[in-house]
Amino acid sequence: MTYLIHGATGAQGAPVHAALARSGASVVAAVRDPAAFDGDAVAVDFSSVGSLAAAYSGKEGVFIHLPIGSPDQQLAHAQAAVAAVDRARPQRVVVSTSGYSTEGDGAVAALIEGLKGTGVSFATVAPRLFLENLLLPFVVASVRDQGVLLYPIRRDYAVSWSSHLDVADVIAGLLVRPDVTGTVGVGALPGLVGDDLAAAFARYFDRDVTFEAQDPDAFGTLLAPLIGQDGTDAVVASYHWRATQADETIESDSSAQRRLGVRPRSVEQWLRDLGV
Repeated sequence: MTYLIHGATGAQGAPVHAALARSGASVVAAVRDPAAFDGDAVAVDFSSVGSLAAAYSGKEGVFIHLPIGSPDQQLAHAQAAVAAVDRARPQRVVVSTSGYSTEGDGAVAALIEGLKGTGVSFATVAPRLFLENLLLPFVVASVRDQGVLLYPIRRDYAVSWSSHLDVADVIAGLLVRPDVTGTVGVGALPGLVGDDLAAAFARYFDRDVTFEAQDPDAFGTLLAPLIGQDGTDAVVASYHWRATQADETIESDSSAQRRLGVRPRSVEQWLRDLGV
């Protein structure tokens, strides 16, 4: 039984690859440059149905998440992935929303709806915000140097925060559990607000830390040099959207805690696991 993991050199795919490898599963990385990967890997082009279908063929399971890009680029990638799954017919597919909305006409919604139409067994992992966002250089530097956790959400905005490690645990579990379908929420219950995050960082770093809401556009100015303007525009738009919402928490009934018995790490445990 072999599992194919998209982005196995990246923040989301690497922990999934590692979790499956630890379990003794046969794992293949789907990457742009196999020579740069230490292990079994295959070259894939996310814009090519033929490339993706060749990689998916004969696989027990495939993990898909859309790479950062413009909305048009992501939609094209979603459509190519759906066509490839329909052609190759892997036994199981698990998709991560990567925190994007599953509603409307966005790329993630198109990916999920398209996969439903293939009839292939699949499940969707739906994290909200990733704790790793708080380790962006300009975010964690403010915590270390000024004792201020700056982030572009309201102070009272409750979020089911999760780490890439938490999401990887859930994805690895779902790849081997074809009986669990539909959407599985990942993250803290109850949700954490800004002061909760600041308190966890304060305990871990043994210093006073306070939370301050940041303007999304100011956040985007700092982010653009790291991920490019196309990706940044989508991120900034998501935080303007969050400003219109009451909270961003998962439902208990569809949570990984309930459906798989997998609980997310605390913020402090996550920091310890990463050795920050």
